[in-house]
Amino acid sequence: MPAFPPSLVASAGDQSPRRFAKHVLASLFGLALVCSAAPTHADDWPGFHGLEIAGVLPEAKLPDGWEKQAYRWTVDLKTRDVGSMAIQNGRVYLLSMSPAKQTIRLMSFNLQSGKVNWSREFPQAKNHLHNRNTLASSTPATDGQYVYIAHSDRQHTWLRCLDHQGNEIWQRDFGVAQSQHGFGVSPTVHGDIVVLNFSQQAERVENGQPGTSRIIAVNRSTGETIWQTPVTSTRVCYGTPVIRDGKVICANTGDGIYALSLETGKMLWRLPVFKMRCVSSPIVAGDLAIGSSGSGGGGNHLVAVRMPANDSDEPQEVYRIEKAAPYVPTSIVHDGMLFSIDDKGIASCFDVATGDVQWTSRIGGTFSASPILLGDKVLVINLNGEATVFRAARQFEKLSEINLGGPVGATPAYANGRLLLRVGTELRCL
Repeated sequence: MPAFPPSLVASAGDQSPRRFAKHVLASLFGLALVCSAAPTHADDWPGFHGLEIAGVLPEAKLPDGWEKQAYRWTVDLKTRDVGSMAIQNGRVYLLSMSPAKQTIRLMSFNLQSGKVNWSREFPQAKNHLHNRNTLASSTPATDGQYVYIAHSDRQHTWLRCLDHQGNEIWQRDFGVAQSQHGFGVSPTVHGDIVVLNFSQQAERVENGQPGTSRIIAVNRSTGETIWQTPVTSTRVCYGTPVIRDGKVICANTGDGIYALSLETGKMLWRLPVFKMRCVSSPIVAGDLAIGSSGSGGGGNHLVAVRMPANDSDEPQEVYRIEKAAPYVPTSIVHDGMLFSIDDKGIASCFDVATGDVQWTSRIGGTFSASPILLGDKVLVINLNGEATVFRAARQFEKLSEINLGGPVGATPAYANGRLLLRVGTELRCL
């Protein structure tokens, strides 16, 4: 039997039985979120940008540079897609289009050997896409029991759950997805809840009706809807929500940076701070929620918002960065520093508390993949497959440049001492 928080026990005598019961249920709900799902460990990379969508593993190791013969294994997927990889219990999961049929594949590989464990195919009709997007652009989410994937063809938007042996447990079809650039959102799982940012286009709609955006939470074991919350529809946004302290932190054009209750979906607070589309995922650093917005034509901005400490407080914009701000790549935070790479190849280090610039350096190239931090090194890779490793420090120190020999649109993944890269049609393990 779980022990209730001392504050709850102490205040029980001051409450009515009904009110006390509500507190007990809330306490049990929070306990269930922590204990019900099989755990995810630091040796896993359970979805887009890894643990807590942070892209940071301070205990990991990354060589300054490497050559092609250093790869432990390489698999030719036969198609080029930009969805990233999830890693759970020594298994790698990714989405890829089938080379011969109009289907999308969820593929499972052995992390140590690269051997295919299994592959499952699902119908996937053609869709209008941005020239950097592909039909398999979403990243799976994983926990110790299941794998969750999302994909869409405009008329249908699926969220599916499979076990680690490839058996489908449930599927949901949330219907039409109105989008200017195609689908690309990734699910995230926390405890017994899977959350999907089902963002849709309401401005500049060329075909069909304006879409209706919502954040959807379902039961991870059954797929049943727990709650769904309408959010402001403007331009389709792609960020994966971040879950902290019972709150779902999100970013979009219409609402800015905002938070929902993980238990009920209630909008807790919002602060409209963006002018353009949000593609990157929000990040959390202490009491700051940080997101970015922009366009292919420029005008990017990164904004830090102080999250309310209680219900009586309001969110506050702390700083705004408009020079060398990223649009598509999601930034990373470590040891009081925020590291970013903008879409035109300028790397920057900012003080995360103040937004003050520590350094900027032109790396070169065009970027869609997000940076990751392994140990004390940051890895960034441009669309041409030119990787750069630099020190995670307040002074810029480039450590190496590596030509991977093919295009890269997917964010790298790392677990158990293995770095996974999606280069052209290949999945590579270093």
